[in-house]
Amino acid sequence: MARLDISTEDLIENPTPRVPVALCIDTSGSMDGAPIEELVTGVNQFYDAINDDDDAHDAAEVCIVEFNSGARVIQEFASIERLQRISSIRASGGTAMGEGVNLALDTLEERKRLYSDNGVLYYQPWLVLMTDGAPNGSAAELERAVQRVTDLIGNKKLTIFPIGIGAGADMDVLKRFSPTKPPLRLQGLSFKEFFEWLSKSVARVSQSSPGDAPPKLDLEGLAGWAEL
Repeated sequence: MARLDISTEDLIENPTPRVPVALCIDTSGSMDGAPIEELVTGVNQFYDAINDDDDAHDAAEVCIVEFNSGARVIQEFASIERLQRISSIRASGGTAMGEGVNLALDTLEERKRLYSDNGVLYYQPWLVLMTDGAPNGSAAELERAVQRVTDLIGNKKLTIFPIGIGAGADMDVLKRFSPTKPPLRLQGLSFKEFFEWLSKSVARVSQSSPGDAPPKLDLEGLAGWAEL
């Protein structure tokens, strides 16, 4: 109940149209060490960059879902003022990607419902999917997740950013989640550069109007963090 009360308070205090961003991140054992440390640093810098942008500050709301041998929400949806900086994330276990994506979609749906219940407009939700491996959770959950994502994209109700980390990332699986644009692979551990690009993209969307066609992405900016 406390979570719902805080969410509703956010919406009442700030009726600005929202850009809901769900970060769905792989925290399996293979991410241990430098990858998870750089990811944590990048997420905190993402928060700072949004905080520094006048438009994105009022519009962006972020949640984090992790997946390893299971899936769980480690940061509920909140405005930048309520987001707690992350000190660390433990990496262990397998890669239940389907379970993670389904939980992220459920979280986005719940947030959209809260927006509607409180008369707050919102932009097309974003799902950022980051992994360094191949899924090894439930095959049925993976298929369900792929179907849900592709249906939402087909109905223009979701924008997805599938990002591979390192040479072991299964880009073929990531491609299944993104029928309209290819997944991208991170250059090394360029999390900082990726999240800087992502924060600027959130700011661009925040300057448009809900219901308009989403602004074109800064493709030149991809060169700063993606293997092209």
